[in-house]
Amino acid sequence: MPETCALVAYPPYSLPSDPNTRTPATVLPEGACDAHFHIFGPPDKFPFAETRRYTPPGGPYENYRKMADIVGLSRGVAVQPTVHAFDNSAILNAVARSEGTMRAVVRFNNKTSDAELERLQAAGARGARFSLMSDRPGSVDMIAHAIPRMKKLGWSLVLHVEADHFVDNEAFIRSIPIPTVVDHLARSKPSAGLDQPAFRILLDLLKDDRFWAKIASINKVSERKDATVAPELPFTDVVPFGQEVIAAAPDRVIWGSDWPHGNIFEPGRTPNDGDLIDLIAKMAGDAATLKKILVDNPTRLYFD
Repeated sequence: MPETCALVAYPPYSLPSDPNTRTPATVLPEGACDAHFHIFGPPDKFPFAETRRYTPPGGPYENYRKMADIVGLSRGVAVQPTVHAFDNSAILNAVARSEGTMRAVVRFNNKTSDAELERLQAAGARGARFSLMSDRPGSVDMIAHAIPRMKKLGWSLVLHVEADHFVDNEAFIRSIPIPTVVDHLARSKPSAGLDQPAFRILLDLLKDDRFWAKIASINKVSERKDATVAPELPFTDVVPFGQEVIAAAPDRVIWGSDWPHGNIFEPGRTPNDGDLIDLIAKMAGDAATLKKILVDNPTRLYFD
């Protein structure tokens, strides 16, 4: 009888980042900070979690630095990706190698000890990221349990939330007592317009000094598939949303590249990081506001 082989289901492989970073037209201010990027592996040194939803290409510290140097970013905040689950080793290695120019936003759960949180703090962690998303772990209970522990450390919360979950959990979100950064413009859909409920809630929250907005994952928020269209900037349907949050709270908006743009499977969605710089400059409108977003605001939140 012939032998049979069981089929093994592997997480899908996402597309790589654009290796040909364009030098942006925008000259960034000294101390410009990328407040949201990831480090993926290298997997031989920092293995991906078996529970990962997708498998990214390697995105090591050295590759990030090459991109950052080209576009003019000199500081950064490495955010723990789900592909590494709760093992924050890869991003903390990047922080350790950065000579003081990087901080970390980590992931932890109920099993994480207080001693481990203190170790993360000493290694450069200044916040933690939690999700209210349909495709990854996270819950109100998990966040509520973590908040007192984060408050004790002086950390901020990065909340990655889909628009529907943002609306459904509005009361809880409004009750969060620590500085809270709403990730990726609350995943508002450009086609739903500036008056969609999730985006109106975000603008209202920004009246309170506890709440911040992060402009990041512009290519994933966008509903345009035009990353390779030249000479126009791509993903411009997100620009009005960025302009609105900046107008609402220019002192509490930060920006992130989301390099190396993992979890992308569809051609036309992978951005060039030079374009992303020119997009945030377009949203900011002037050099003084751009400096607030890229220098002053991330300094207060992560480096002071």
